Amino acid sequence: MKVQNTFKTGVLLVNLGTPDSTKVPDVRKYLREFLMDGRVIDIPYPQRFALVNGIIAPFRAPKSAREYEKLWVERGSPLKFYGYDVRDLLQKELGEEFVVELAMRYQSPSIASGLEKLKSCPVGNIIVIPLFPQYASATTGSVIDKVMEIVRTWQTIPSIQFVSQFVDDKLYLQTIEQQARKHMEKEDWDHFLFSYHGVPERQIFKGSCGDYCQLNEQCCGSYTPQNQLCYRAQCFYNTRLLAERLGLKEGQYSTCFQSRLGKDPWIQPYADDVIPALAKQGIKKVLAFSPAFVADCLETTVEVGHQFKENFIEAGGEKWQLVESLNDHPSWVQCLKEMVLKRVV
Repeated sequence: MKVQNTFKTGVLLVNLGTPDSTKVPDVRKYLREFLMDGRVIDIPYPQRFALVNGIIAPFRAPKSAREYEKLWVERGSPLKFYGYDVRDLLQKELGEEFVVELAMRYQSPSIASGLEKLKSCPVGNIIVIPLFPQYASATTGSVIDKVMEIVRTWQTIPSIQFVSQFVDDKLYLQTIEQQARKHMEKEDWDHFLFSYHGVPERQIFKGSCGDYCQLNEQCCGSYTPQNQLCYRAQCFYNTRLLAERLGLKEGQYSTCFQSRLGKDPWIQPYADDVIPALAKQGIKKVLAFSPAFVADCLETTVEVGHQFKENFIEAGGEKWQLVESLNDHPSWVQCLKEMVLKRVV
């Protein structure tokens, strides 16, 4: 007699995280958890502990809290409430045979709580989707690490699949294109800037396939089996794919990296150098993109949308517009649905 399979498929969507509020203690708590991750600041624990708890968290938290106040709306952090919206929309699309949960790598809702909800359903297999288009050790790698740390304590471990990156997913690219077209129909832009979150150069070399990674145009200018999980190469590949979809020619667009921390070299070119240089070249109107983020957050709305705009105007530019993140766009929900259905066992 055949036993009916009553297991459901669990889906865990995981984004980076956000403080619980804009109050300084909550921001400090978030910074400590985030920056104490050995995949984020990859230096020995004693030095990392002293740096984060003795310098960064105490002194940076008040400034960061003021920045988060610029981002916060009535529903709270966009990164979190869009996450819940997408979770609910995806659940509706997938139906009753699936259970979709949202988690954050840092703070709430935690990965542990999301996995516990899936475990109690019960589910026969789990599909984990880190919401980072490009793989990096500090983002996707950290999510995978945390999930495995938790699940290894379970007595019964279901099948688990991870989406390591989706930089060339057609629906992901299509959603960004649709968001951009709204602005391109209203204005003729002089230049298109694709800004990605930066990482230290040493993290790229640590993950290099042999001695392949050189952090130059020769190795990052093409997308190959050797560099398909190199963060910098993925970002340049992402830019090329979007430029092609938008009909952009060489010279009409640039790629840069933002959010440097500390004195060690990070991947280049730096946004701080690229943006004023564009204005000095006589470029007056820039349409800016943040393809590394799927939801509006501090790094998009505040850093690229406001701070970079101020830098551009001060350097002689006239108009700066940020293309909105994927947020709860219908095509983005369909993108996630396809990711899940491709992996159903």
